Amino acid sequence: MSFHDFRRRAALVRGVPLETVLHWRGAVRDRQDRNKWHTEQGMLSVTGIQFMNWQCEHGGGGAIDLVMHLAALDAGPAVRWLEQQLGTSQLAVGKSAVAAPSGARHTAPAAPRPLRLPPRQDRQLPRVLRYLTWQRHLPLSLLEPLLENGKLYADQRGNAVFLMVAGKAQRPVGAELRGTGMRVWRGMAPGSSKDGGYFWIGASGGREIVLCESAIDAISCFAIHPELICISTAGVRANPRWISGLLAHGYRLQCGFDADAPGDAAAAAMITKHPQITRLRPPEHDWNDVLAARA
Repeated sequence: MSFHDFRRRAALVRGVPLETVLHWRGAVRDRQDRNKWHTEQGMLSVTGIQFMNWQCEHGGGGAIDLVMHLAALDAGPAVRWLEQQLGTSQLAVGKSAVAAPSGARHTAPAAPRPLRLPPRQDRQLPRVLRYLTWQRHLPLSLLEPLLENGKLYADQRGNAVFLMVAGKAQRPVGAELRGTGMRVWRGMAPGSSKDGGYFWIGASGGREIVLCESAIDAISCFAIHPELICISTAGVRANPRWISGLLAHGYRLQCGFDADAPGDAAAAAMITKHPQITRLRPPEHDWNDVLAARA
């Protein structure tokens, strides 16, 4: 990639709102201070296009800087990540992309981190179930089958672990983690591959899929629409790589992202890239709020 091409591509994604990037990365806004976010790198303060992580004394400005900080990426991979979320990578490259000269040096892509799922700790399961049923209003009748087949369990810190799987063999490729204590927290198991698979719950033999922003939202959506298959994209993601495969196998997809600016923007980008996908906007902010309103 030439310097000119990089600058052009960076200009297309630099202005993505920081709030949108934070949603894409699975961050959670603090309930007491709307300018603070709980992220994979700790607490961030956000003011306009500027952010500051006081724990590691690191700050910056703009979407690219934020992705570099949160995902520990260099500038080039951060731009590519933003392009992927927006579904604009092919547009950004455009027709100007040319083959590298035969003598050009290529940097090998970084090897993926090995998946490290948190160990299961059944003594913490009552705490996890109290949180999921009492605070998030998820029906125990839906949680029990997930517990039995290992797609949901408690770790030693009392986090709820939602397993992400791939293929008919249900091979683990990652996990969404959700804190169940006083501090709002969510994250991913180290080495998780969001493009390798997903957490899902659904009707046997179903052909209609709703894409949700989290495992809790997917379970909530299924509780409301038990005729559907509900999948978590593990954050607001406009173009997970596995979407094309589901469409190719004849599944009908609906985007059920949150009823907010990041959710609407990602849904619009997804539908632009895949016009056969339709929007299913939750009547409340998210599907768990819809479920709670019916409790």
